[in-house]
Amino acid sequence: MSASKTTTDHNKIKQWAEQRQGKPAIVKGTEDNQDGAGLLRINFPGHAEDNLKDISWDEFFDTFDKRKLAFLYQDETDGEKSRFFKLVDRQN
Repeated sequence: MSASKTTTDHNKIKQWAEQRQGKPAIVKGTEDNQDGAGLLRINFPGHAEDNLKDISWDEFFDTFDKRKLAFLYQDETDGEKSRFFKLVDRQN
């Protein structure tokens, strides 16, 4: 199992997600949450919740930055590409 890493770099986040066929998404029905943008997720085909709505990377990162989030993730688990990630508050 690889150690968890944290980043706010948009390119690293997008590359990590796309290497796993992930797309930016929100949870349907949460658009009234906080700033009206909804709860952010990454939609992995075959592994996602049924209630996700795909959005653009621009929308994802706009909300990501406004909410001052960071991306906590793992590259591998047991030698396989990991899909583990969590959106957390930035420390600074």
